[in-house]
Amino acid sequence: MDSQSDIKITTEAPVRAPSSVPVDDAVLPFEVAELDLRGRLTRLGPALDDILTKHDYPPAVGKLLGEAIVLATLLGTALKFDGRFILQTQTDGPVSFLIVDFQAPDRLRAYARYDAKRLKDGQDSGQLLGKGHLAMTIDQGADMSRYQGLVALDGGSLEDAAHEYFLRSEQIPTRVRLAVGEEWRGGDGGKHRWRAGGMLLQFLPKAPERARQADLHPGDAPEGVVTHTIEEDDAWIEGQSLISTVEDVELIDPDLSGERLLYRLFHERGVRVFTPLPLRAQCSCSREAVSAMLKSFAPKDRAEMVKDDKVVVTCEFCSSVYQFTPHEAGVEE
Repeated sequence: MDSQSDIKITTEAPVRAPSSVPVDDAVLPFEVAELDLRGRLTRLGPALDDILTKHDYPPAVGKLLGEAIVLATLLGTALKFDGRFILQTQTDGPVSFLIVDFQAPDRLRAYARYDAKRLKDGQDSGQLLGKGHLAMTIDQGADMSRYQGLVALDGGSLEDAAHEYFLRSEQIPTRVRLAVGEEWRGGDGGKHRWRAGGMLLQFLPKAPERARQADLHPGDAPEGVVTHTIEEDDAWIEGQSLISTVEDVELIDPDLSGERLLYRLFHERGVRVFTPLPLRAQCSCSREAVSAMLKSFAPKDRAEMVKDDKVVVTCEFCSSVYQFTPHEAGVEE
């Protein structure tokens, strides 16, 4: 999924110093033409904090969901139509379910389901997820086919899963970096605020043979079978080396602009940035949508929802609470 393929690039692009002004809640597309690299840089602040603080997640769960949100923005902003990109995990770990719903071009919502009793200090993202699968779905809307890619999760991180997805599904040499942390701000009693950042880097040379990768592992092939290997292109080796030097603190630093971070990484080769793509936290729930959902249930199920002479529905994404009388909920008297 390449978000820059439809961007017209002139050979006489203006050269300027990188902006020092940080921009939060946006994805910044970029290109390193000399190395045939394209990518996207996500910086999240208020939008991420809004999503996570509505649920008061334990820090480890909030960090993991934050990583999933960043990954979804890096992939979802590649959509060239008004559709949805849905990233979700189903696993046997303490965090059994994650979902991020990105509605193009800019709307985000997400939530996590977890077992507080199974959370332990020091668990990394792989241990929190456990074993299961990661599904990435592209929904192009009514009357259009959906595309879904599945990746097995076997104790690895979301970064590992993203690399496996691109190796198996897209077959585009890709590297991803994800970082999430809490920032302390003084004033008004002080407050911790969530921040996150991420970078996706892809090798897209004009000559396809330069992007060839080794064949997938043969699995249960007979012992002694020689696995296929291939030398990586020097440009891609350099690209991987550069992105590997990015530190978490650089990705989430509120005082370091995305343009300066990219310049810091790629200035020797030259980096070109495109118009930032804004992001916002906004749930798609509404009283009308919840009412329609209630009416889709069987009469018996609706009747069982009545508690204290009312039906209460809480949105799992944004925690909004909707109350209905039995009559409004379609409960037969």
